[in-house]
Amino acid sequence: MKLTDYTTLGRTGLRVSPLCLGTMTFGTEWGFGADEKVSRDQFDRYLGAGGNFIDTADAYTNGHSEELVGKFVAEAKARDRVVIATKFTFGAQPGNPNAGGNGRKNIYRALEGSLRRLKTDYLDLYYLHAWDTMTPVEEVLSTLTDLVREGKIRYFGMSDTPAWYFSRMQTLAEKEGKERIATLQLEYSLVERSIEREHIPAAQELGIGLCPWGPLSGGFLSGKYTREGSSGRGEGRLTGPGSIWNKFTERNWRILDALLMVAKEAGKPPAQIAMNWAATQPGVTSVILGATKMSQLEDTLAAVEFTIPGELRKRLDEASAPESIHPYNFYAPAMQARVSGGTTVQGWRPAPMYEGAKAAPAAPPPDRKAAASER
Repeated sequence: MKLTDYTTLGRTGLRVSPLCLGTMTFGTEWGFGADEKVSRDQFDRYLGAGGNFIDTADAYTNGHSEELVGKFVAEAKARDRVVIATKFTFGAQPGNPNAGGNGRKNIYRALEGSLRRLKTDYLDLYYLHAWDTMTPVEEVLSTLTDLVREGKIRYFGMSDTPAWYFSRMQTLAEKEGKERIATLQLEYSLVERSIEREHIPAAQELGIGLCPWGPLSGGFLSGKYTREGSSGRGEGRLTGPGSIWNKFTERNWRILDALLMVAKEAGKPPAQIAMNWAATQPGVTSVILGATKMSQLEDTLAAVEFTIPGELRKRLDEASAPESIHPYNFYAPAMQARVSGGTTVQGWRPAPMYEGAKAAPAAPPPDRKAAASER
């Protein structure tokens, strides 16, 4: 696979690179990230390698990320070439409850600000950044449908939402003739595989692409964090003031140990192995990468140019297999054998393997459309 092996985003005609340039690190307002020169160098390097998918958000570095992306795209005269994705949800005005959330009023407010900062009159992809726990699905769907039909956005997606929420939205869209969700953006990595239980099967059933964030788990899977030392942790955003991430668990250390061994045998940096694993999982369209240094970007861009040997991939799958919990333990092969009376039954595609082994996606029968782009 190469960066120029473009694939369609879910069940759409939009073609994107298998690695998406994440720009949460464009700007230093959050105490980590890259200044304008380094950010520009990363942008130029990514486009120069053939990448065409840029991800940002109105909340990243207090809006500076969008400003830098808009500036770089305009100066490169690349607007028609690049696919720009940004997001709304998080509050922009302290004390104003309607300057955040997923209601119609805030979506229009947020969109106008993003278009201004990005120096464009339309967005290729607009994400709901996170479920706000209260806005009805119907209101969000009707607002985003209106924006598509007004020409202000081309497609929309959901990020960090429950599986039931986006599934209901997609079903209503199909039933009522509204615009459909193009893609999901959720955390997914060797240490965070919980979306395999509900989100990925639902996305595949409903024709939605998957663009995961956090394939390196905030740098944990790069190998720079260790158990040694008084804190057992290295320098990085996972240990910064106010960090919300809790990656330093015994389970995650065991996964990291397995990753380091696989990386050594494969002769590749652990970050490349972890990124490659995520990018080649069934249902994944494009993986969001992030970097604060050019060396990190270079490593990441090379992450899809090789294949992890089957035996080594199996080790990673087994070491990182999600815990078998209710009701998903009822869908494991042993329990399903009781359902089928011990016979072998092949559906229109293999059932999810809830004991950690991932089945290869099968082609749907002639009377059904393909679900999401699968890799």
